[in-house]
Amino acid sequence: MKAQSALQAGTAPRRSRRRSSPGRSSPLGHDRFPIVGLGASAGGLDASRRLLATLPPGTGMAFILIQHLDPTHASMMVDLLAGHTPMKVQQAADGMPIEREHVYLIPPGSYLSIRAGALRLSEPLERHGARLPIDFFLRSLAEEHGERAISVILSGTGSDGSLGLKAVKEKGGLVIVQDPDEAEYDGMPRSAILTGAVDLVLPVVKISEMLSKYGRQMVLNGERKGPASDDHSTDRLAEIINLVRTKTSHDFARYKPGTLLRRIERRTVLAGVDDSGLPRHAAAGSR
Repeated sequence: MKAQSALQAGTAPRRSRRRSSPGRSSPLGHDRFPIVGLGASAGGLDASRRLLATLPPGTGMAFILIQHLDPTHASMMVDLLAGHTPMKVQQAADGMPIEREHVYLIPPGSYLSIRAGALRLSEPLERHGARLPIDFFLRSLAEEHGERAISVILSGTGSDGSLGLKAVKEKGGLVIVQDPDEAEYDGMPRSAILTGAVDLVLPVVKISEMLSKYGRQMVLNGERKGPASDDHSTDRLAEIINLVRTKTSHDFARYKPGTLLRRIERRTVLAGVDDSGLPRHAAAGSR
C-alpha cells in the first residue's frame, strides 16, 4: 500500500485548538447556497487538487474537505491546496461561519460537523483506527442542508463515507463518486457505489463540470423569491403526475408542488436537459 505521509509533508506537532464557542450567530442566508462535502483518504490529495483546479470560478457554493489525517501532527493541506483555486482555503475552526466561494479543511484529530450555518469541531470518542470523520460530517450536512447538500467521495481506502452519503441521498441531496478506475485508491469509491445511493460516477474533471452546472442551478433556485407556479404550471405538473401514475403505478399527487418541481429541475440538470418545460420554481419553502 502506498504511504499516506505525502499528504502531510512538512508537518509539525499540532497546537491546541479553541473549545466550542456557543451562541455565535449564523450568517444570513446560509441555507440558500449548496455546500459540498468532499471525502478523501489515501490518494485524496491529488484528486482534491485536480477537482479544485478544474472547477470553474463563481459556483456560489462552499466546499468542505474531510481528509483522513495523522491526528498527532498539524496539517499542511491549506498550503498544498491554496495554489490550485482562487477560492479562499482555510482550516476549519469551531464556530466559523460558512461562506460561499470558500474551501474549509478538517483539522487533524477532530470530527467536523455543521450546525446553524457554522462549523463545529468535536473530539472523536473512538480510537484512531475506528474513526469515520467523513460519515460523521456527511450526516450533519444532510440533516442541516437537505436538498442543498452535495456529497463527493474521492480516492481512499476503506468504507468511510458510505453511511454518510446514504443520509445525504435520503434527504434529497446529490451524491457523486470518483470513478474507481481513475482513483489512486478505489476502496472508498467502490464501497460508496455498492450502497446503491450514488447519483453519478465520474472522473474528477467531469465532477468539476457537474458541480458547476448543478451548483449554479441550485443557487438560482435559492435566490428566487416567492412562488413561481401559476395555473399553467399546476396543470402541467398534474399531467406529469397522471402520466407517472399510469405508467408506473407510483402516485405523487400528495407531494407538495414545490418538492416535485425542485426534483424535476434536479433531474433535468443531471440528465443535461436545459429545460423541463416547467417554469423554474423557488427552492425556498418547505419540502
